[in-house]
Amino acid sequence: MMKKIIFLVFITSLFYLGCNTTKTATTLVDQFNYEVQKKIVCENGAVVSAHPLASKVGVAILKMGGNAVDAAIATQLALAVVYPNAGNLGGGGFMVARLKDGKLVAIDYREKAPGNAHRDMYLNPAGEPQLELSQYGHLSAGVPGTVSGLFESRKYATLSFDKLIQPAIDLAEKGFAISERDAKAYNALKDDFLKYSTQTPAFVKDNLWKGGDTLIQKDLAETLKRIKRKGSKGFYEGETARLIVEEMKRGKGIITLEDLKNYKAASREPHVFEYKGYKIVGMPMPSSGGLLVHQMMKMIEDKPIASYGFHSPEAVQLMVEAERRAYADRAQFMGDADFYKVPVSTLTSDKYLKERMADFVPGKASNSEQIKPGEIPAIESEETTHLSVIDKSGNAVAVTTTLNNSYGSKTVVGGAGFLLNDEMDDFSVKPGVPNMYGAIGAEANAIMPGKRMLSSMTPTIVLKDGSPYLIIGTPGGTTIPTSVFQTIVNIIEFNMSTEDAVWKPKFHHQWLPDEVYLEKNFPPATKKSLEGMGYKIVERNGIGRTEVIKILSNKKFEAVADNRGDDTAEGW
Repeated sequence: MMKKIIFLVFITSLFYLGCNTTKTATTLVDQFNYEVQKKIVCENGAVVSAHPLASKVGVAILKMGGNAVDAAIATQLALAVVYPNAGNLGGGGFMVARLKDGKLVAIDYREKAPGNAHRDMYLNPAGEPQLELSQYGHLSAGVPGTVSGLFESRKYATLSFDKLIQPAIDLAEKGFAISERDAKAYNALKDDFLKYSTQTPAFVKDNLWKGGDTLIQKDLAETLKRIKRKGSKGFYEGETARLIVEEMKRGKGIITLEDLKNYKAASREPHVFEYKGYKIVGMPMPSSGGLLVHQMMKMIEDKPIASYGFHSPEAVQLMVEAERRAYADRAQFMGDADFYKVPVSTLTSDKYLKERMADFVPGKASNSEQIKPGEIPAIESEETTHLSVIDKSGNAVAVTTTLNNSYGSKTVVGGAGFLLNDEMDDFSVKPGVPNMYGAIGAEANAIMPGKRMLSSMTPTIVLKDGSPYLIIGTPGGTTIPTSVFQTIVNIIEFNMSTEDAVWKPKFHHQWLPDEVYLEKNFPPATKKSLEGMGYKIVERNGIGRTEVIKILSNKKFEAVADNRGDDTAEGW
């Protein structure tokens, strides 16, 4: 009898502990001891994100019986705590998903211009742009979309929202150990946080931060608890909304209670196209990413690029010229399709794309002064973060979110503990004036109240034989679409391993400025060849931080995190 009682107590204890794992992050992950892991092969589910703790939270949710959407929501919420330079409550993003029943999903939670925004709000009386106002502080913030997007995604999840948000609450309330990279950032940005915030945020302390220190964010924890209790209204109405508007008033911002209450994420039709038997699923406007990848892939489709070889001068030149022409079109024709008729069908037609490449000359650089946007009939931060998720049922999710610049506007909402975006800079502040990423815009992307600003975020899913094959995305401002383009080409055309496809040096061209950006470890021989063709080469540090999950032929999942940061792949 005694043995039977002991056994029952043991089983009950296990059940109790199992239930407890649904309640606290500290039972799911150890927030004070964690390591970066760059690759994992697994069979039940995988998460790749910018921070080890966020990836671990996502996998813990999968282990609790959640699907890939559950894991994506929990991972985003965790990133809002542990990766404040891009994970966020005060920004926005996009989700692309292919569900187990074959349904394709695209959710748009891009920020919007406040109701009091206007076309010339960043111009001085002489008509000159005041870029500090569009890139820093209260006036640079668009109406946040992330929280609304999480609840719009929720319809495809299976677990209660309480379970998805609790890990983030625990990480904020109990704290986590920051990395050396985090410590350096907080120390370097101390003056900015104090300048652009009206109350001292948790990222600021008297002494210098060092790796291993604990960051506790009590105000953020309370904000997350309000969302847990009241859903999206816990952010867009009530106490949190009041705190946002009070912060706006103290810093001469323009977001109002009405702006917040009226914000709604939008479900959209994904941007889908075929490439050599693969189906590529991306985000439609106001993301330029899906359309740009479509244009670039189709511009090279009829060329024998696989025979040229990876990083060969011929392959790089062809891809650079496709990038140049696509970005010229971006500058002229792309914006929020709810406000501007973007001529998508023309921009992606075979006839149009063949005409765009008609003046391509192998071995000779084109000139962006001559390469203008295409002829269309009149009728028609770099700091972002991406996560890729898949579960054992075959639900695949790609999510990219952003504050725009690193740590967004540098403005932390007093009493609420989260950073606001500086996404208003992604509008065309003035036709022909570049934003912080050098991107040029026109009327299609002019500021209007309630309008979503054009984005480069490119969450993408590649289907092979109708099933998920690649889940991919990256941060990197205007380099995002070109990095996704190159990674897909590396895997599909050059038959590279997933690690090499992600980790090998990348390049970028965006029409203007007329320069080819190469990572510093790019092959010298190819660099020299490109210079000989007439390209202006600019070396730079890492381009993007691409996160990829590849579904292998044996149905296992190969998750690879970029080696350009602390990005981490987790699975089981």
